[in-house]
Amino acid sequence: MGLTQMTCGVDADANLAKQVRLVEDAAKKGAQIICTQELFRSQYFCQLEDHRFFQMAETIPGPSTEAFSRIAKQYGVVIVASLFERRTQGLYHNTAVVIETDGSIKGIYRKMHIPDDPLYYEKFYFTPGDTGFRAWDTTFGKIGVLICWDQWFPEGARLTALQGAEILFYPTAIGWHPSEKAEYGEAQHDSWEVMQRSHAISNGCYVCAPNRFGVEHVAGADGKPVSADGIQFWGQSFVASPNGQVVYRASVEKEEVIVVPCDLEKVEFSRTHWPFLRDRRIDAYGDMVKRFVDAP
Repeated sequence: MGLTQMTCGVDADANLAKQVRLVEDAAKKGAQIICTQELFRSQYFCQLEDHRFFQMAETIPGPSTEAFSRIAKQYGVVIVASLFERRTQGLYHNTAVVIETDGSIKGIYRKMHIPDDPLYYEKFYFTPGDTGFRAWDTTFGKIGVLICWDQWFPEGARLTALQGAEILFYPTAIGWHPSEKAEYGEAQHDSWEVMQRSHAISNGCYVCAPNRFGVEHVAGADGKPVSADGIQFWGQSFVASPNGQVVYRASVEKEEVIVVPCDLEKVEFSRTHWPFLRDRRIDAYGDMVKRFVDAP
């Protein structure tokens, strides 16, 4: 499988061209399923709430899907591409598109969990997804796709794995507030990685998380950066095997095309030797669909 890791600037077309180049490079290096980072066509604009950024959204099909469809068909690969989707007037989603080897759109996933934290004001832009958690049989394996903040919720990974997903992809845009990095940075990164490695273990599948890198300062309407520090995206895209081990971790400061062989027989091995799916007590989990459970 292939992951790409890159910086993003203010020019959407230049970002798309760079992403296309990296995906094509991954295909040339033998990757069969290739996943982009989250919202690669722009800087991470959710650092502020500003209506002008809705102009960056695109339809599906649209320019990005057309570009990746050509590559998928040319090289016979499956591509997972993250987009700012304009569904219709006033309705926008943070969406991942799965493109098959013939260039057709296999399906879409719309981000279910939408954060609202300092410099991550996604609720202003994105309507919560209505696709549910999904898995697709592709030419090279059954895959599931979730997006960034989804990675912190074990329910999403489980429900996708229960549909048979052998690989979970998490297009991501996550980083440090530079002023907090010295005190919290190591713990924040460890938590992010360990959480996803736990999904690999508990579901017996591969987990792949491509992330952007570089410091991004998003300008407000007055042309001045909304935050003096911006966000330092930490890169470190990684692939975890079904036993939770990190088989590849990218750098913090370098553009990379990551191609890692994934033996899907290890999924079967993991799920039979650690039979968590077999031993689930589904008769006892009814309270999981409640917001809060009062103690007896």
